[in-house]
Amino acid sequence: MIIKTPSRIHMALIDLNGSYGRRDGGIGLTISKPNFVLEAETLEKGISIDFNKNIKDNDIKNQCLLKIKDSAEKIISHFNINNGFHFNVNEAFLTHSGLGSGTQISLATAKLICEYNGISINGVELGKILGRGGTSGVGIYSFDQGGLIIDGGHDINEKTEFLPSSASKANPPNLIGRYDFPKEWDILIAIPESRTIMGKNEVNIFQEYCPVPKRDVEKLSHLIFMNLVPFLLEKNIKSFGNVINEIQKIGFKKVELDLQKEKIKTTMEKMREFGAYGVGMSSFGPSIYGILDKKNRDAFKATKEFIGENGIVFKTKAQNHGFELKR
Repeated sequence: MIIKTPSRIHMALIDLNGSYGRRDGGIGLTISKPNFVLEAETLEKGISIDFNKNIKDNDIKNQCLLKIKDSAEKIISHFNINNGFHFNVNEAFLTHSGLGSGTQISLATAKLICEYNGISINGVELGKILGRGGTSGVGIYSFDQGGLIIDGGHDINEKTEFLPSSASKANPPNLIGRYDFPKEWDILIAIPESRTIMGKNEVNIFQEYCPVPKRDVEKLSHLIFMNLVPFLLEKNIKSFGNVINEIQKIGFKKVELDLQKEKIKTTMEKMREFGAYGVGMSSFGPSIYGILDKKNRDAFKATKEFIGENGIVFKTKAQNHGFELKR
């Protein structure tokens, strides 16, 4: 059995103030590549993991080994499953790049085990078992449904601190909006060489910079629900892009960007100069995204030339469905 997952862009955390009674809230976009592709077969007992010969990056291998083993053990224990599994990682993508690799690895592993044992379960319930989605639900709903995702965050009585998903034990948030993304729009992804913010550093940033100003949360909420989503539904790519640009200037997204090296900020400025309608940073980066159509497709070539050998640049599409399973 083989599962193929999408990746995701995390556009923003909506409310890291909390004074209205909720915190977090995520908005993001499912993208069709890069992918995580995992194959599984049953064993009498134990967990074993192999990799396609084309996967040579040790960071990718180490993350896969850790996440697959951890997820498999949690699911096997939770459902009292008696058999073991052999996994083969056929495709994987960069770790801690802002594209959500950890969630996709964990959910893919869990889903395969459940399918083999006739257990019908969705990504949200898997997330509860695995401890995923404690801040944003974008990765979970991208896995399950695809499209542009908006989740409703957490009641402050359930989640009493500002924490990233990696350190939060809260349940995944509820989905409050899911929209198809126009097939004719392209997504430009640029990953300049830059530092990655993770682990304890990420926790410290949440603790130091939150709560963000209440006014920023109000403005961001208005931009998302009264501008970004309506412009998406109207397929107004230029205005949609303008809202993405505005989102980078406020709330926790501004905090995330302010902490980046100049290379990230310069690349974003250049992508706008090259013609991308809207340019944003996914999560804590270093992945940057821009929106393209046939009128500004030259922005891809210009961005690729600007970054050169010091990073990765590719085009992809939004994906309006979740994982794919082959038996």
